[in-house]
Amino acid sequence: MRSWYDIRDAASGDAEILIYDEIGAFGITAKQFADDLKSVGKAARITLRINSPGGSVFDGLAIHNSLKRLSARKTVWIDGIAASIASVIAMAGDEIVMPENAMMMIHDPAGIVVGTAPEMRAMAEALDRIKGGLVSAYRDRTRKPEADIEQLMAAETWLTANDAVAAGFADRVDKPIRATARFDLSRFRNAPAVLADEHLADDPLKEDSMPDAAPPAPATEMAPAPDPMPGPETVEARVRAETLAYAREVSDLCALAGVPQRAAAFIAAATSLSEVRNALIEARARADEQAVIDGGRDPRTPKAPPADHGWGPVIARMFSTKQES
Repeated sequence: MRSWYDIRDAASGDAEILIYDEIGAFGITAKQFADDLKSVGKAARITLRINSPGGSVFDGLAIHNSLKRLSARKTVWIDGIAASIASVIAMAGDEIVMPENAMMMIHDPAGIVVGTAPEMRAMAEALDRIKGGLVSAYRDRTRKPEADIEQLMAAETWLTANDAVAAGFADRVDKPIRATARFDLSRFRNAPAVLADEHLADDPLKEDSMPDAAPPAPATEMAPAPDPMPGPETVEARVRAETLAYAREVSDLCALAGVPQRAAAFIAAATSLSEVRNALIEARARADEQAVIDGGRDPRTPKAPPADHGWGPVIARMFSTKQES
């Protein structure tokens, strides 16, 4: 199974950790990360390299806490972007270094819920609690007032390396590098146009997304011009990724609506996500019309929603869909 991270333990007392994909992806959780993290043993120094668009908020917070507990000195390098929950993981570093062309992004957590007003209020309360944990991680690192951090998160703020250092999210700027793992950033509302175009240029499913850095070409050589058209393998990988992402979204929406059996029909008909949402909402509205209303209850004290809202998979993938931080 592909992994979104790699942990390399060196006998010299140094260890290297690479987070080079969507956090919590491919069915690999923070628990497995924590188990693998034990391999660094009593390393005195850890280099953590990040190039990630974010992912599961709960996995990300667990990883941040696991790293904070280590006694080793931790140096974090942002090799491309540290967006959403990936930026929270970066806050675990004793020193955070950003190449001049790297970026960091922080924003509010988000989730999806299909249900009643009490269920939606419960989701909003859960998101508020989650945001409080994220704000604490940023506050402890930057020493900025919580109100200032909350404003930056609400605005979905993208920070250049110099911006991050000035605001306390990083310690120093280094010479620019070329990152190797690229991602679709279209799900973020404020992603810089240049950065979004650049990250869409390469295939996000390359198996070599976590390679050792290649030596730079001699200055006297001219880099070859990029191919004007992507190759068939690249196109196939992109189509496969988009198809899997679409199927996961449809399945999540149907599960949250309490009708998981409808997902197969939607997927077979290639129904758009907006049409899926509308169909599920209409079905829920028809069901509500048929429900017996209890006129004896005070509407200001709604019944508590069921214990299992079915939100776990969706909240766990937020900061991506989704979204984060």
